[in-house]
Amino acid sequence: MGIHKINRTARTGLEAAKEELETINVGNEEIKKELKIGTLITPEEKEELIALLRDYIDVCAWSYEDIPGLDTDIVVHRIPLVEGCKSIKQKLRRTHPEVLIKVKAKIEKQWNAAFLEVVKYSQWVSNIVVVPKKEGKIRVYVDFRD
Repeated sequence: MGIHKINRTARTGLEAAKEELETINVGNEEIKKELKIGTLITPEEKEELIALLRDYIDVCAWSYEDIPGLDTDIVVHRIPLVEGCKSIKQKLRRTHPEVLIKVKAKIEKQWNAAFLEVVKYSQWVSNIVVVPKKEGKIRVYVDFRD
């Protein structure tokens, strides 16, 4: 990523602005709904922004359960395959047991919210890629590059 940033900067002469972020709660103490906003705004702009976010709090999805009945024509994930191409089964990558517990919890949330469905393509097996986020959370991807 560092090389990409250097090349982009060299080509455009622009560098991405670095701004501190502040976590705000637009919910309440009982049900937290946290967002991050930049700190380079005036106190007045900050108050206006927080008021705006609170006015439109129902527009945001705060959990998987907040998005029932999503139209699968819009959000379904499909992998286009070329007819007759050779299937690839990736070699299993080992993951630390503590990370697997977090992955299982994340997948269970998605499963319980009906975001996932079981498919049987045993000839096509791709590994998950776990990316750590701040505050000890994780983001889970699937590596489809093969």
